[in-house]
Amino acid sequence: METEIHNCIGSSFDDFLKEEGIYEECEATAIKRVIAWQLQNYMETSHVTKTEIAKMMGTSRSFVDKILDTKNTSITLATILKVGKIVGKPVRLDFGEIYAA
Repeated sequence: METEIHNCIGSSFDDFLKEEGIYEECEATAIKRVIAWQLQNYMETSHVTKTEIAKMMGTSRSFVDKILDTKNTSITLATILKVGKIVGKPVRLDFGEIYAA
């Protein structure tokens, strides 16, 4: 039996999402999940409560709930920077390069 190998069939997953018109939405959800995961992980490893995080951020506990809600992608750059400071990780924003295929 002969095995056939196909190289680069079709487009990338990113291209598919763009064609469907949902690329930016999916990217925002993925980024928000990482931010929420970083904060949740910090809270668990440092034994810090949502109330304590709210005090560190100068905000309310319900706002911390919104940050931890992965379905809510609405988050400001200022909030992202505060989360980065709390978890002790730098925030990097990179528009990157676009390469033609």
